[in-house]
Amino acid sequence: MKGGWFRGYTLVYLVFLYAPIVLLPIFAFNNATTVAFPLNGFTSKWFAKLWEEPELHKALKNSLIIASSTAVLATCLGVFASRASTRYRFPYKAPLMGMIMLPLVLPEIILAVALLAVLRGIGMPMSLFTVILGHVLVCTPFSIAILSAAFQSLDHSLEEAAYDLGETPVSAFRLVILPLVLPGIISSLLITFTISLDEFIMAFFLAGNETTLPVYIFGQFRFPQNVPVILALGTILVCLSIALLATAEYFRRRGIAKTGGKDTGGFL
Repeated sequence: MKGGWFRGYTLVYLVFLYAPIVLLPIFAFNNATTVAFPLNGFTSKWFAKLWEEPELHKALKNSLIIASSTAVLATCLGVFASRASTRYRFPYKAPLMGMIMLPLVLPEIILAVALLAVLRGIGMPMSLFTVILGHVLVCTPFSIAILSAAFQSLDHSLEEAAYDLGETPVSAFRLVILPLVLPGIISSLLITFTISLDEFIMAFFLAGNETTLPVYIFGQFRFPQNVPVILALGTILVCLSIALLATAEYFRRRGIAKTGGKDTGGFL
């Protein structure tokens, strides 16, 4: 009896969670400007109209610049922090790592307002660079969470063997450690890229006169005639996000298998 209740609850939860995602492409191909049943027929014109929006192209370009920069910076910081926390002992290690991971639990709007106040206080103008700073702050803990698992699963005897063969700490890291954690690095790049591409609050507060893709989408919902076009864009973004997350999970599991670690659960 308990198993039946649990299965029923799981089914209701999954329907509630994924029904909007299923409905998104349905209405994106609907030949009507209103998002409602019954459907008026099949059309792909809303996808074609995406090519006719110059503001959308500019917002997409900005978001790609921000997401790419954020992924590289957050992953580099994640490599350094994960390596230090899993390999070395140093004073105040736990409090320092706790502060680095704090953005995972703090409300993002609080982080955005605080960062806006600090940047305004030092006279920095709002631009794509300030958005990148905010996104790196948000994404670095995710990178550390991914890469810490990769570094923890390493066999330290491999590094010690490299030292015995005459390698320096730098060359041992480059030739032995880095190739072993490379799947985790790729997974971190993909995850942080996806998070940055979809992030709205930091961009809304820190972009200034620049527009990112989530901010553009938010603004277009004020115009009912543009909603089907945004649904078409949302369909593409959902497919892209699923593809990136699936690829990141593949590399995460590959990295665990490569280092001989134990899989304790992932993104998918």
